[in-house]
Amino acid sequence: MPNILSHFSVMRDPVDENRARSADGERIMPQASIEGEPVEGESQTQPDTLTQSESAPEPPTSASNGLPVPPAEQAPSLPDALAGTPQEVARTLPDTDDSAPPPTPPAKPIPSNPASPAARRESVLPSSPRITNGHPHPSVESRPSTPSSRRAARPSTDSHKRSLTLSKGNTVSVVLISSALETIAASKEAKRSAPLKDSVQRALDMVKSGQGGDRQREIFEPLRLACETRNEKLMIASLDCISKLISYSFFADTSSTPQAPSSPPPSPGPNSRPAQSNFNDSHSSLPAPSLVDLVVHTITSCHNESTPETVSLQIVKALLALVLSPTVLVHQSSLLKAVRTVYNIFLLSVDPVNQMVAQGGLTQMVNHVFARCKLGTPSLSQSESTTTLSIRDGDSVKSPKRPSMVMSPRNSYPLPPLTPSVASISEAEETSSTLVQDPPEEPSGAPSVATADEKANGDVESEPPVSETIGSNHSARRPSESATSDAMHDEEPDYQGAHHRQLSTNDLFIKDAFLVFRALCKLTMKPLNSESERDLKSHAMRSKLLSLHLVLMILDSHMPIFVSPSAIIYSSSTNEATPFIQAANQYLCLCLSRNAVSPVPQVFEISVEIFWRVISGLRTKLKKEIEVLLHEIFIPILEMKTSTLKQKAVILSMLHRLSQDPQALVEIYLNYDCDSEAADNIYEHFMNIISKIGTAPISAVPPKGNDPNSPALQPQTKQHHGSGSVPPSFSTASLSVPGTVDVSTIGNSEAQLRRQGLECLVAVLKSLVAWGTTSSSPPEHVTDPMIRSQIEETRRDNVTPDVSTDRLSPGGTDPTRGPTPELADDPSKFESAKQKKTTLLEGIKKFNFKPKRGIDFFIETGFISSREPKVIAQFLLETDGLNKAAIGEYLGEGDEENIAIMHAFVDLLDLSNMPFVDALRSFLQAFRLPGEAQKIDRFMLKFAERYIATNTEHPFANADTAYVLAYSTIMLNTDAHSPQVKQRMTKQGFIANNRGINDGQDLPAEFLNAIYDEIVNNEIRMKDEMEAAINIAAPAPGIAGVLANVGRDFQKEAYVLQSNNMANKTEALFRNLMRSQRRGTKSSEQFFSASHFVHVRPMFEVAWIPFLAGLSGPLQDTDDLEVVELCLQGFKAAIHIACFFDLELERNAFISTLAKFTFLNNLGEMKTKNMEAIKALLDIAVTEGNHLKASWREVLTCVSQLEHMQLISSGVDVPEAGRKGRSRKPPTEELANESRSTHITVAADMVFSLSHYLSGTAIVEFVRALCDVSWEEIQSSGLSQHPRLFSLQKLVEISYYNMNRIRLEWSNMWDILGEHFNQVCCHKNPHVSFFALDALRQLAMRFLEKEELPHFKFQKDFLRPFEYTMIHNSNPDVRDMVLQCLQQMIQARVHNLRSGWRTMFAVFSAASKAATERIASSAFEIVTRLNKDHFPSIVRHGSFADLTVCITDFCKVSKYQKISLLAIAMLRDIIPTMLECPDCGFKQTTHSATDDPMIKYWFPVLFGFYDVIMNGEDLEVRRLALDSLFSTLKTYGSTYPVEFWDTVCQELLFPIFAVLKSSQDLSRFSTQEDMSVWLSTTMIQALRNLIDLYTFYFETLERFLDGLLDLLCVCICQENDTLARIGTSCLQQLLESNVKKLSPARWERVATTFVKLFRTTTPHQLFDESLRIEIDGNSQEAQDTAESTDQAMIPAPLSPNSEQPKAGARISLNERRRIFRQIIVKCVLQLLLIETTNDLLRNEEVYNTIPPEHLLRLMGVLDHSYQFARMFNEDKELRTGLWKVGFMKHLPNLLKQESSSASTLVHVLLRMYYDPRPEHQAARPQVADRLMPLGLGVLQDFNKLRLDTQAKNITAWTPVVAEILQGFVKFDDKAFTRYLPAIYPLATDLLSRDMAPEIREGLREYFLRVGYIQGIVERS
Repeated sequence: MPNILSHFSVMRDPVDENRARSADGERIMPQASIEGEPVEGESQTQPDTLTQSESAPEPPTSASNGLPVPPAEQAPSLPDALAGTPQEVARTLPDTDDSAPPPTPPAKPIPSNPASPAARRESVLPSSPRITNGHPHPSVESRPSTPSSRRAARPSTDSHKRSLTLSKGNTVSVVLISSALETIAASKEAKRSAPLKDSVQRALDMVKSGQGGDRQREIFEPLRLACETRNEKLMIASLDCISKLISYSFFADTSSTPQAPSSPPPSPGPNSRPAQSNFNDSHSSLPAPSLVDLVVHTITSCHNESTPETVSLQIVKALLALVLSPTVLVHQSSLLKAVRTVYNIFLLSVDPVNQMVAQGGLTQMVNHVFARCKLGTPSLSQSESTTTLSIRDGDSVKSPKRPSMVMSPRNSYPLPPLTPSVASISEAEETSSTLVQDPPEEPSGAPSVATADEKANGDVESEPPVSETIGSNHSARRPSESATSDAMHDEEPDYQGAHHRQLSTNDLFIKDAFLVFRALCKLTMKPLNSESERDLKSHAMRSKLLSLHLVLMILDSHMPIFVSPSAIIYSSSTNEATPFIQAANQYLCLCLSRNAVSPVPQVFEISVEIFWRVISGLRTKLKKEIEVLLHEIFIPILEMKTSTLKQKAVILSMLHRLSQDPQALVEIYLNYDCDSEAADNIYEHFMNIISKIGTAPISAVPPKGNDPNSPALQPQTKQHHGSGSVPPSFSTASLSVPGTVDVSTIGNSEAQLRRQGLECLVAVLKSLVAWGTTSSSPPEHVTDPMIRSQIEETRRDNVTPDVSTDRLSPGGTDPTRGPTPELADDPSKFESAKQKKTTLLEGIKKFNFKPKRGIDFFIETGFISSREPKVIAQFLLETDGLNKAAIGEYLGEGDEENIAIMHAFVDLLDLSNMPFVDALRSFLQAFRLPGEAQKIDRFMLKFAERYIATNTEHPFANADTAYVLAYSTIMLNTDAHSPQVKQRMTKQGFIANNRGINDGQDLPAEFLNAIYDEIVNNEIRMKDEMEAAINIAAPAPGIAGVLANVGRDFQKEAYVLQSNNMANKTEALFRNLMRSQRRGTKSSEQFFSASHFVHVRPMFEVAWIPFLAGLSGPLQDTDDLEVVELCLQGFKAAIHIACFFDLELERNAFISTLAKFTFLNNLGEMKTKNMEAIKALLDIAVTEGNHLKASWREVLTCVSQLEHMQLISSGVDVPEAGRKGRSRKPPTEELANESRSTHITVAADMVFSLSHYLSGTAIVEFVRALCDVSWEEIQSSGLSQHPRLFSLQKLVEISYYNMNRIRLEWSNMWDILGEHFNQVCCHKNPHVSFFALDALRQLAMRFLEKEELPHFKFQKDFLRPFEYTMIHNSNPDVRDMVLQCLQQMIQARVHNLRSGWRTMFAVFSAASKAATERIASSAFEIVTRLNKDHFPSIVRHGSFADLTVCITDFCKVSKYQKISLLAIAMLRDIIPTMLECPDCGFKQTTHSATDDPMIKYWFPVLFGFYDVIMNGEDLEVRRLALDSLFSTLKTYGSTYPVEFWDTVCQELLFPIFAVLKSSQDLSRFSTQEDMSVWLSTTMIQALRNLIDLYTFYFETLERFLDGLLDLLCVCICQENDTLARIGTSCLQQLLESNVKKLSPARWERVATTFVKLFRTTTPHQLFDESLRIEIDGNSQEAQDTAESTDQAMIPAPLSPNSEQPKAGARISLNERRRIFRQIIVKCVLQLLLIETTNDLLRNEEVYNTIPPEHLLRLMGVLDHSYQFARMFNEDKELRTGLWKVGFMKHLPNLLKQESSSASTLVHVLLRMYYDPRPEHQAARPQVADRLMPLGLGVLQDFNKLRLDTQAKNITAWTPVVAEILQGFVKFDDKAFTRYLPAIYPLATDLLSRDMAPEIREGLREYFLRVGYIQGIVERS
């Protein structure tokens, strides 16, 4: 015993092997493991052999096509699939690893490479493909991975002796052995090879001496060597012998003699020696393999491509016996080798019998491996694990296993127990030789299949290698049962005594099962080359199909092992435990991701079957994985245009199975659609796709029998071998899997596919009904037997046995859910999760469209918790779906906030320890760099800062260098790869650009060269762009293109391209998934089981559109009643769900669609299916009445059309609008009879007769729908004599039925009915209107019987249709009928009228506007009578205002003056009636605020007058109204409270003149002429009346004087001087009339008004130089003067003087003309104001009343006016300039203004000067200060005037001068003397002129006075 253990102690655990090997300096040439699995498509020529001929130096020819194989020196050719880029080769090679036969060593030895394993891998791949395909083969010794050679290569040391443990009692027939040995001994080979000869001899001697029983190795040695001779006869003999020995359990013992041969003697063959010596050096310490391993190795080595069929049969027989043997237990690598060999025999054999035997054997082996695993109990405890296994003939016991104490591999990450040890993958493993690239060192090479799936497909680093636990080959290395204990290798440090679990046999069985499963999965992953894809008989294809079938069989028959918690794999080194499913998971997923995209139908079908097993049995375990597969593969294939019908059909059949399982369906929704971490809404997406498929248009070209794109249409179940080399069918009993769909019947045509889609949809709906509405309990308790059996059936179909006890999902529920609802299933939680996901997706959409808005949205909705830059940056970095360009755009903005976020974002990126370009690449993957230079600049600055901060190894002096270089690299990238750039930058250019950037120094040239090369060869691009860039080339146009494309299948090429992409993407996702699982992030992994019925609501909501589309398409296109029935079932189910959950939109959609299918609007086309739809619809109406809501419309339309159909089919002539005489095709006789069937008639009647049972809300919906239908009917009848009034009649009926409903319900109904009557009564067909009005009258009479309480308005609403009709129906007969109806109501029900009065008057108002006098007169008569007879009643019920409005409307009737004059009289007469009427309350003294009779009664009447003044068209009527208004105000105004006067002024009087202020008020005039007339008559009269009214009630109205003055100002400051004159005259009248009543404060206001007027009208613009600039040198155009404005009177307020043009601004010609016009108007107005002031101040009363200070203010403005005019008149140059630019036709002057202002000034100042009143006396100094300069100035100016040229001026000034002289004369002596020196010289100058008599008179008096004063003349 100790010997054995010590012997084992030097065996290495595979993991440690890897380590040891890398430690050994990788001295061995990398050579693939001998046990590689068969490689599909390994070369174009060779079948997938697993071992090569060792004796055949000549190049063998390919089994399949006889091509010679190249010799070993040229690396054997790669399969087509690999004939691509080196990367592709690298990607596909790994797949070949395990199946590959050991590679032939290259001719030249390759030096060992001390570089890292990864680097070694790179170098190895291309140079030493493992695919030898039978080239001259090295001897066994040169193949390191052979178990025997592996051990033998290291000379056995003494410490490796083994004791013999097999008892001697195990006897075997000597004849059996000796006959075989003798055959060997007699052969030529024995004579040639000394070792063979010796060993045969030795064995024969032993057998003959009876010693063979316990010396198995010696007996076996000659058999082994005989097998190596490759001689057919010897091999058969020795294999036959071996298999018999196995069945005798001869090899059950693992003992070996201490002198076990150090290696199998070299087999004959070239190159064996040198390789061997090399081998021995490097592996001198491996123990010899166990006997079982040696046996397996020997048997399997017998098989290669050229093995004869007879030998192959023996090999299968031997291996099957070995694997199935209950005593000789084969484990791990040997087991895999056995399986692989049988597999290869199946592939390589051309004999159908051999193939069948091999296939059967294989199936048996795989089944056996899985079946022997025991589940449900914890694995055996340590004590039990020392199992005693009896050997058939003997009693000896196997050696007890010793607890394994192997240290965990270096660098493995120890993980907490919860994270499965998949995670504990060590880097050593990841790179070490166990990966496919190098030969594994296992004692017996377990298939590298098993190794490293990591590499198994593609991207070498990407998938995490499976941890040791999962048994990448190392774990698989247990040589066989007898040698299970892995001892530590010498070199390893002691394992700190950690206790490990000893592996029981069952643990090994489970591990074996895993290894086989893994190997098969890997086999399925081998890529096919295009040849193999087309040829189902190719080895590669058969290999793939077989392996897929086996995987499917395993999943189908052995699901429990996948889900059982007790199925655990223990690592042989670390003893970490990994659940089976977790270990198998990634292989299974990769198997699917590789094959589910296959264009080969057979491969695809099995992949889908496998996937269905995964969904139905493993969905709780593989949540994320299923999502990835669905999202990345199955959904895209269904959607791709390039995938075939067959593929879609196969996926659909899987979905159909899914949709029949309500639980699975609901769980898919909960776990994917409601999970914001799931990329896709899978359930929703599926529904969309199924629906699209079900409704896809069938292309016009019928398929030729079958789908042309599938290379082979027969389903895999029908393949039969024609030629000898074809494999037997895979449908042999051993391989058929229960529960799979027969695909031969599906997908053969588009129509079939559509039918499949439809069935699928209906199944989903039924499942939803079953789950959601049958009862609130889950469908376990469904009572409907159909649904129940359906559920049970799906359960049965679910190949998963119910292991609910041990198969709990993280949520604590089991997919085959028990009846109790779990706490975890909270619908509101899922709803909010779904909502959250929807919101997130919406936010992403917003962000991608407008980033800023998106961020705001995310913050509002709480996805981003705050505005902190770091929080936002993290969100941008981690959220999937955000557009990289949008991120770049957002981060690139220049706002402070965005820059801060950008900095935070870059700080989150990990750029540590990266080369510069890699860091830049990584940086630019996170977002897309925007285009603007400033943005790029900011990014690069930050990048440089971050790079320098996180990297120490760089040549940069500072961050500036990194920044410049980064920018430069970006430019280089653009330059090198942009198609727009023609002249590319050279390397020298790049280096030159970056000279001296490193703090004045240059960066190292090699550094820059490397950057240049890398960028030029590998553009920096976004990953998603690279994916998008892959597009298949469209066929080129033209003849050349056509020829080039002959025979190309573009659809298939496109599919292949897309599918490769999909597979790669999926695998990348799986790798990330494994990584994150390894890191232990399992949060989103929680799988929720469903138990609540409410989930159906959101499920229906998200998918109803596809449901609808999917059901209606087929219903429309087919007449097949089965399909119709199916669709209608779907409709009923959908409507039932929609009603049950009250989903309005959805229900309406389904019902309206169903209604369309009744075809009642197209009777000629109607078919039986449409009748079925009618029945379905009526049934729904009767059962779902209260829930139909808006969908009633469809039902009632249907009923209406049914009645129509019945009429037509019974021969009645029904009018059709818009048919232009074309009669419709009537329905067929059969359908017409069907439409009158009892079922249909009764159902249709019940709809109305039961309406009073409908709920309050339902009746409203019902009525609304019936109104709509009624309107449609009426519209369809056009102007026929007999319109269709079926529904209108029904409306009246249901109004009677429902009149007793409570008021609330009734008024809701009437809102709709009334609206409908509005429409109907205004129909252009009078027959319709009359019917409706009459119906309405009857209803109204009935309704008016009911009492109405005050303040309610039911009557008003009820009568509203009459008003509407009067307004909108222009037919006089109809209007007349309306009046008659109302008259009848007044006669019969006047005492019940309450709120109805209001509507009545509205009707009469509308009648007043009628175009026919008859109507207006009738209405006026009724109003007159009402006013006379029912005035108190009208007032009492609050309709007085309505009455006045009505009368006012009659006043405004323009056509019939007679009526309007009568109406004005009536309006006037109302006033005394009103004042007398007790109901008006004028007699009462107190009133509440709301009941103020002034507002309630007076205001409406006065407003009536105002309304007529403003809007009456007849001048006479307006005049009367104006008179009436003001006379009424004068008459009754004394009784008005002041507040009411306030209202009158603000609301009625001032608004008359609003037109002067704002142009908006002009809109009421239809023409300018109307307006002009109104202004010149009504408004002017109104203004005068207003002044008159003010004078009349001055004391009362004085408080509104300011308003009045403002109004007059506006009136005066108009461009229209007529208005201005009226304004001034009114102002004058106001002041003169009320002069005595004005207080000093009011005078101040008056003075201010004058000041404002003078300022506004001063034409300052005369002095604006810009007006005198020549425009185009053409002054003649400005001939247009202001005369044109005088033709029509238009209010145009003056622009204020502040409107100065900017200095130096050019003015256009038109603009200048406008300014000139304004200037002239202002001059005219200024003159007008001077005249007005003059007139006022010469009025004695005014002069005597106005206080002197205000007089002085007036003098001030007059003086300003005078000075302004004088200054202008004196400026000759200015006037000439203006004249030149065409301001006027003659030289402009302001003579009149100057002289008249001076005249007024002189007159008033003199008068003030001599005024004896004390306040005037006090002001005399101020007066004198103004008077003297003025007088003297005037005299001076007068003296300068020249008679010949200024006669006009002299005439103007003469009276002024005369008045001045007279004034001066009257000065008292003192003043006269004081001013004499100033005046005298001027007076004297006057004498020299011709002068008028008045001046002469004045002078005379002056000089006389001088005489008196100076004493010259005595006073008389």
